[in-house]
Amino acid sequence: MGAPPPDGPGRDTGVPGAVVRDPLWGPIGLDGTARRVVDSAAFQRLRYIRQLGLAHLVYPGASHTRFDHALGVYHLIRRAIAGLAARGGLDAVDPVERRLVPLAGLLHDVGHYPFSHALEELDEPLIPGHHEALTGRFLRDPDVRAAIESVASDGVARVESLIRGRSASPLQGLVSGSLDLDKVEYLKRDARFCGVPYGEVDVDRLLNGLMVLTPPEGGRPEVGVHEKGVAALESLLFAKYQMFRNVYWHHAVRAGTVLYKRIVFDALAAGLIEADELVGKTDEALLFLLAERAGSGAGGERKEAARRVAAMVEALHRRELPKRAAEVVAAELDAEPAPWTGSDGALKRAVEDRLADELDLPAGAVFLDYPEKPGMFRLDLLVQRRTGEMLRLEPGGRAGLIGLPGVADELYRTARVLRLFTLGGRRMVDAGAVARLVALPDAEIRARLDAGTPLLG
Repeated sequence: MGAPPPDGPGRDTGVPGAVVRDPLWGPIGLDGTARRVVDSAAFQRLRYIRQLGLAHLVYPGASHTRFDHALGVYHLIRRAIAGLAARGGLDAVDPVERRLVPLAGLLHDVGHYPFSHALEELDEPLIPGHHEALTGRFLRDPDVRAAIESVASDGVARVESLIRGRSASPLQGLVSGSLDLDKVEYLKRDARFCGVPYGEVDVDRLLNGLMVLTPPEGGRPEVGVHEKGVAALESLLFAKYQMFRNVYWHHAVRAGTVLYKRIVFDALAAGLIEADELVGKTDEALLFLLAERAGSGAGGERKEAARRVAAMVEALHRRELPKRAAEVVAAELDAEPAPWTGSDGALKRAVEDRLADELDLPAGAVFLDYPEKPGMFRLDLLVQRRTGEMLRLEPGGRAGLIGLPGVADELYRTARVLRLFTLGGRRMVDAGAVARLVALPDAEIRARLDAGTPLLG
């Protein structure tokens, strides 16, 4: 950290601020309150949580962390608020709120599990909850709490409400929503460190187009965009699509992710670790704990499970990833896969183990993968036309405006891929047979499993 930034709105003069030199955004000024948060143990843990989970196994440069990203979100939110204030858009917004919103951006990922989002794909109660639901634990860390309460006595509750998307603040959308600056930041940063040309977003145009608007149907004011910023919004949407298709859901990234999830799933099922032990760990600390517990597993079935976990941890470290046996893009499926495919519950595991048997592979060596992030492409946003007309973006679009929500739905179906992976030996499976299998309802799947009917027959 460098010298403190000059005094300005929101500066906590009781504690010196600082400047962090960031390779993406340049100098990021921290006010005194933000510096206290950053210096806390709860926030420093984010230095050791990779932003993109297992993507570094494919893109070696993707070693950036949640720490870097959180600083970037804080920076963008402060820029957005400064711009809105300069344009007179914050006259009705409480000055305290203007200070809490950047802190919410800074802390929005503080509850993340090791390797970021991967474990959130596991079913509850296997995990204690989504990272945003865990945020409250970390906000109540004594150092974090003290920093936030130096701004407002009820600051912790207000920051948590902003992070969870439940605040009535007009600035809620900067932290959580269709236009939250978290998305802008991670797209730019992830593209930079992965070395891919897909994350281009016209950030300046987008920030300059932000407005606080009151819905024409009535209700509380919210963050929207002027029509001049719609082109930047389009760039955001297409950047997101390109990054999901080429980075986040790259087949080898997903292979590493399903292997990691299986390690944790089996360790939890065997009692090698407890669900609450997943909270507050760093990436390498969790892998070390899993390997240590697996190495000291008891006898019987627990010993066999421990052996499998140890072997999978070693495979992950050696980048011996599951291989694709079949894949089909969601847009090409004749029928949408049944709900059981989107979980990591007992039924899906039973299907995977039956498929392993049919493919002459050991139990635990087959993985069905159909990632879902429907909210990542949804748009619910107010736009003010140059004529002064106010409208909410709709799937069908409006004259002169692309139908962004409808486009988003189509992009999601094109980016999403159903895959079958195998570990310990490549097998090629008819993709059509897999597509038909995953479309079967739960009851039919259970009946086939009980009767011993081949699943790929």
